Amino acid sequence: MHIKQHIPNFLTCCNLLCGCVGLVWLYEGDVEVAVYLIWLALVFDFLDGFVARLLRVHSPMGKELDSLADLITFGVLPSFILYKMLQQQEVDAWVPYLAFLVAVFSAIRLAKFNIDENQQTVFIGLPTPANAIFISSLIFVDGSYPSLLSYPVLLIITILFSYLLVSPMELFALKFKDFGWKGNEVRFSFILFSALSLLFFLHLALPMIVMMYILLSFFVKIISTT
Repeated sequence: MHIKQHIPNFLTCCNLLCGCVGLVWLYEGDVEVAVYLIWLALVFDFLDGFVARLLRVHSPMGKELDSLADLITFGVLPSFILYKMLQQQEVDAWVPYLAFLVAVFSAIRLAKFNIDENQQTVFIGLPTPANAIFISSLIFVDGSYPSLLSYPVLLIITILFSYLLVSPMELFALKFKDFGWKGNEVRFSFILFSALSLLFFLHLALPMIVMMYILLSFFVKIISTT
């Protein structure tokens, strides 16, 4: 067996390792390191699929391993971050446990993705990496604008994004068949918006980028059906 067949799975395991180590850092009280590990895992998550396509070494095992890694890194770890944030609010002791709805619905989202062969150019429901980006970036919003993330807001975010994970909403995928403008207008526009937002607002732009992704997908769907 050629070693190149193992490269995508190795990258997926790096994603999983980031999630596991992130949980340790979060347990020890360093939320920022846990967030940075989520962002590092996003790079590995992109690379494993990119390399698999480049080397033409797709496998059923790779698909399953990818979802298992995503569940830990982009499902369980963001849930713990939300749990920590809710713990800091003046709420009943049981309320922070609602954060783990994100992990539950992430598992459902990934299971549905694995048995759906139609999610190539579009996703059905919010992808778990996008959900993880939004939730993980909230700690920086909380640090800069603490009054924005009150208990009701965090609870709404938990419920809303749990629903979005399994919703029937179609969201465009950032997968290019070619790099021409025609047919990729939405993708290029979104990438430009994301780049400019990051340039001006740095990590505080991440929640805006995810919200723009959701809204843009919503309007694209409306336009395509009219």
